[in-house]
Amino acid sequence: MEVETQPQISREWMQETAANGTVSVELENRAAQGLRIDHLQKGLMRCTFVVPPSASDANGEWQVGAIATIIDIIASMVILSETGIARAQVTMDYNISYYSSANIQEEVEIEAKVLGDKGKLTSAVVEVKRKYDGKLIAVAKQWTASNEFRAPWTKQRSKL
Repeated sequence: MEVETQPQISREWMQETAANGTVSVELENRAAQGLRIDHLQKGLMRCTFVVPPSASDANGEWQVGAIATIIDIIASMVILSETGIARAQVTMDYNISYYSSANIQEEVEIEAKVLGDKGKLTSAVVEVKRKYDGKLIAVAKQWTASNEFRAPWTKQRSKL
């Protein structure tokens, strides 16, 4: 029996999520539709994505909010490959610089790397480039914290 590594488990979960979406997050499902994971290892991920018509702005280009959403999804995925924490990530700092855009139906490459893992804090950087000419579209840096907080009303209360 082969023992699965964290990146293998992460890849299976990510591909399932990208293909079928999650029940509760419609925006993320629409934004990640068509995302293909080309390479995944612990703390590093490369993807290919064709910009869908649903992500268009008034000029027929990739809308910046849709770019931010896909970057956030991929940053979470690469952090998952590093930490193994899927649900308890809270974004602490999120910074995106936009340099250009892509047209609808254009293929882009997205590379994400974990820069640092300091226990509960993890940092990742995501670069988005046009596939045909390598022109930089956006760069994002994101810090997340694993959250073990439980609201007081979710704890079991004593019956006494």
